[in-house]
Amino acid sequence: MTTDAAPRGGPGQVGAAAPRVFVIGEALVDIVHRASDAVDEAPGGSPANTALTLGRLGRRPALVTRLGDDERGRRIRRWLEESDVEVAASAALRTATATAHLDAAGAATYSFDLEWDLGAEVSGLEGALAATADLVHVGSVATVLAPGDAQVVALVRAARPRALITYDPNIRPSLVDDPARVSARVDDLVALADVVKASDEDLHWLAPGRDAVEIAREWVARGPALVVVTLGSQGAIGVTADGEVVVPGIPTDVVDTVGAGDTFMGALIDGLLERRITGADLRAPGGGIRSAAVAALLERAARAAAITVSRPGADPPRRDELTVARTA
Repeated sequence: MTTDAAPRGGPGQVGAAAPRVFVIGEALVDIVHRASDAVDEAPGGSPANTALTLGRLGRRPALVTRLGDDERGRRIRRWLEESDVEVAASAALRTATATAHLDAAGAATYSFDLEWDLGAEVSGLEGALAATADLVHVGSVATVLAPGDAQVVALVRAARPRALITYDPNIRPSLVDDPARVSARVDDLVALADVVKASDEDLHWLAPGRDAVEIAREWVARGPALVVVTLGSQGAIGVTADGEVVVPGIPTDVVDTVGAGDTFMGALIDGLLERRITGADLRAPGGGIRSAAVAALLERAARAAAITVSRPGADPPRRDELTVARTA
């Protein structure tokens, strides 16, 4: 695993050291079968998309991932680096792929060809995160696929005394062969996280027949200061110890939904960084995020996701686009 420098920060840091942001998880190539029968290949992967969003918003994060030394792997590196994402990748025999089939409404279903293992370098990475990370984001396949899922949990534990921890379970049912094990891993990471974003589909998979907001309340009682439930075009609900904040969806002409939730997550993280919210702040007695701040965070994240779904593929906005969308 190689990387040139510690991740650098972004805007809103005048007079202070910029926060060091790490995203841990899979990067892959999406093979997208559209309803028109066209087939496209493009870089993707949920954590990679989140890192891309943060890079485009000026945060210059590091993505800790796994890539093959092949054309697809090189394409992913270029794609990330062009958006100011530093890539720290362990070696794979081949770069992973996800095949997405889009329906007439642009919604995607996925199948995957990937392995997840960060290799022997993970012990050194634990020390680096413990010493330098201000925020660590994890999610999706990397948090549930053995053997790397246990490595991810170890990295989160190492970083947590210093860093704000964010988590997006982003369940991929086609990769799950042991639902009980996956649910247990989700529970582990919820307990370690300060902020969790989950779709209503994630929560319905984890607890069929139960109300998604009820599950979010239970998660908040176990540790996170904020749990966000995204509802697709219907908006999002932020749950804290003080109650719920509902943000409606933003009317948008949808091209496809690829990367929408990851864009939402990246913009949410950017908002937390902009407010200089730390893990220590949220875990302190009486700590938390006020309802007005939650509403502003979710509304901005929804705007970012609306921009992404208005164009094909995982193509999150840059900071100036998001600013224009706010004033439009």
